[in-house]
Parts: sequence; C-alpha cells; structure tokens
Amino acid sequence: MAKKTETYCSFCGRSSREVPLLMPGMSGCICSDCAAQAYEISREYFAEKNKVKDIDIKEVPKPVEIKDYLDQYIIGQERAKKYISVAVYNHYKRLAQQNDDVDIEKSNIIMVGPTGTGKTLIAKTIARLLKVPFAIVDATVLTEAGYVGEDIESLLTRLLQACDYDVKLAERGIVFIDEIDKIARKGDNPSITRDVSGEGVQQGLLKLLEGSIVNVPPQGGRKHPEQRMIAVNTKNILFICGGAFEGIERKIALRLNTHAVGYGSDAAVKRIAREKLLHYVTPQDLRSFGLIPEIIGRLPILTNLEELDRAALRRILVEPKNAIVKQYVKLFKMDGVDLKFDDETLDYVVDKAIEFKLGARGLRSIVETIMIDAMYETPSTAKKEFVVTKEYAKSQLQKANFEMMQQMN
Repeated sequence: MAKKTETYCSFCGRSSREVPLLMPGMSGCICSDCAAQAYEISREYFAEKNKVKDIDIKEVPKPVEIKDYLDQYIIGQERAKKYISVAVYNHYKRLAQQNDDVDIEKSNIIMVGPTGTGKTLIAKTIARLLKVPFAIVDATVLTEAGYVGEDIESLLTRLLQACDYDVKLAERGIVFIDEIDKIARKGDNPSITRDVSGEGVQQGLLKLLEGSIVNVPPQGGRKHPEQRMIAVNTKNILFICGGAFEGIERKIALRLNTHAVGYGSDAAVKRIAREKLLHYVTPQDLRSFGLIPEIIGRLPILTNLEELDRAALRRILVEPKNAIVKQYVKLFKMDGVDLKFDDETLDYVVDKAIEFKLGARGLRSIVETIMIDAMYETPSTAKKEFVVTKEYAKSQLQKANFEMMQQMN
C-alpha cells in the first residue's frame, strides 16, 4: 500500500494536519487561515483605494479657468457661463469646508433660455472637466408617487450609475435637470383631476433640492416593496436646472410694462427690451409661469441664455473644438476624403436655421440632410476630395423636402 503524501500550505508552510482546511490549487495549496487573512488584506486595500478623498481647494479649477474651458466648446452665452463657473467652484469649496460656525449653503442654479441655445451643452461640457460624478436627467418623465411614470427619487439613479453606485461619491455630485419648465403648474384654476406631472413633481423635488436622505431605486423607474433601496443624502449634491420656458417673455413684458407709464418712456429702449426680454427674467416671472415659490427659493441663482444671432450661429458651425463642420471633416477623413465647405454654403445653412427658428441644434439636422447622400456614396468611390457648394446644399434640401417638413412641424 502506497504511503499518502503530506500536503502543505504554500503560504504559511503548515501541513494539512495543522490547519482546519487546506485547499489545493494548480501548483500549490492554501489553508483556510491564510485565505481569511488574504481576504481581510484585500478588503482593506480596496477600501483605502476607493475611499472618497478630501477636496483640495488648491487643485480645483478657478472660475476663470472653468469659463475658459467652456469657451472652447460654447459660443456666446457669457453671462450663463460665468454663473455656472462660479456655482461649480463654490460647490467644490462647500465640499472642502471645515466644520465650523459658518455653513456654506448650496447654490443651486436655474437656466432659462430658448431651445437650441446651449443649456444641455453647457452641462455636458462641464461634465468633462469635473472630478465629481455628474448626471443629466429629464424632468418630463417624472410623476407624483403612485402614478404612471418615474418617481422623483429616480433622478438620483443616474448619479449613482455614474460613480458605479458609490454612495459617498454620489453624495458630492452634480445633477442637471433638463426641461424643468415642463413640470410647471398647469394653471391657477381648480380642477377635478390632480396635476401629477406638474405641481406634484415640484413638491416632490423640494426635499431633493434642500437636502435630505432619500431612498433611491438602484435601477430607476417605479419603487417596488421587494426592491432594495439605496439611501442617499442630497445635502451636498448640486442641482442645475434648465428649461426653455416657452412664453415666459409675455410674463416679463407684462411686468415691465407696468413700470413704463407716462410720457417719458423711450420707444427705442422698449424695442430693445422686447428683443432681449429674457435678460430681465426674475423669480417673480418663474412664479407667474407656474413654478411654486418653495422650489424657486431652493434655486437661488437665476441666469438666462440669449437667443443666438446670425454671427453666433456662424461661429458655432466652425469654431468650437467639436464644431459641426469639424465632425463631418473627420468622418470623411476616415475614408481618405478631404471635405470642404464653401463660405456661401455655411451662410446658407445659418440662414435656414434662422428661417425655421431651429437654433444651434437645428444646424446639425440641416447639415446632416445636406450630407446624407455624400456620406452614402463617397466611401464606395475613389474620390479624394469633396466640396460642398451652395448649389449642392440647396438641391439636397429641396430633394429631401426639408422646407415642407419644417412647415408641417
């Protein structure tokens, strides 16, 4: 009878008789004591590695540096970029503050501006620069608890996903709530039906904006009794809201006209005011539009984005780092084709965007319509250069019935 070979732990050298359990591997063994010790060492290592580090205010980009970064991607909107830069910098300082008598409160911000002026783009650009979790969420899908739609707490699900469900890291993040105007109160008249996607959502947002511990569904959507919730403290989460607030100009004009009484009012000044009414937006106008006073009070910083003029739209086409023209040039270059746009073509695209009031977002749809045939055919040809002329652009829009489709919309 062959003698049984004694086995030893490859780490501590003890035999199978000296340890509770010896687990064999491909070229060695490990005992249960060494395995338990290895687990504790690895757990401490990863806990230290993933530990949320304190904010060093010296390493945080200053407001001027943040705005300079935004300038590389966003044309115009100087006032909004300045407000955002200061709000983000103050958010970092708030995270770095020491526990003393003075507690810096959150500077939640709300941006008002027409569609296509860059609200979402500012948020996305800021996200590239920040060292805190950042999430963009849409307010239109939210409804009051118990109704069809998503719960208010699901706003924070995106933030948790952005930091791989690290709660401590998420609790110092930034959330951009888009389409905040879509949850405005529908009217002052009493109704037999509940405003579950308007004022009800605003009431639910109050605790998030102010700062409280909320239970967040990890996968978003509706809450279920059997679903495990994640507790998140929103005290240090910065909220940036944006909305088009279509028609708020009438509220502003009505308020301004109450002060323009008498023979001394200047017609030229009044005309300029009509062209830039959003510049005069106040919390009072937001309340008239349908936001409740409580939510306005929790969004202390109010700024506006002005409608882009022709010169700004022209610059947006070619100047930013991710300019629309640069994107298409890169796409064609990957096929070995040198793409060029005539100046007349770019002017024509801008004219169409202004004509149909599409804003900066519309520039992309117009260029896409012009380039669709070229992008379909060129990769299969031997062409090394493609020039987009005004005549070609005009014929492509006519071929696609672009103007008719815009009129139908």
